[in-house]
Amino acid sequence: MPGLESFSHWIVLLVLAVLIFGTGKLRNVGRDLGSAIADFRQGLKGGQPHEATPPTVRRDADGEPRP
Repeated sequence: MPGLESFSHWIVLLVLAVLIFGTGKLRNVGRDLGSAIADFRQGLKGGQPHEATPPTVRRDADGEPRP
């Protein structure tokens, strides 16, 4: 039974994800994941993540503000 070792399987999955979610949603997911990783690393160093800065209002793919 073939698994997901093949490069072509990953390409098909990537194309399907872009078709289903669109590039805007995937960009927001990537940005949120990167922010979560940065906050985790900051927490490991002993600092509090972004307490001094006010929260930024981000816009989703439809232009709606979200926290």
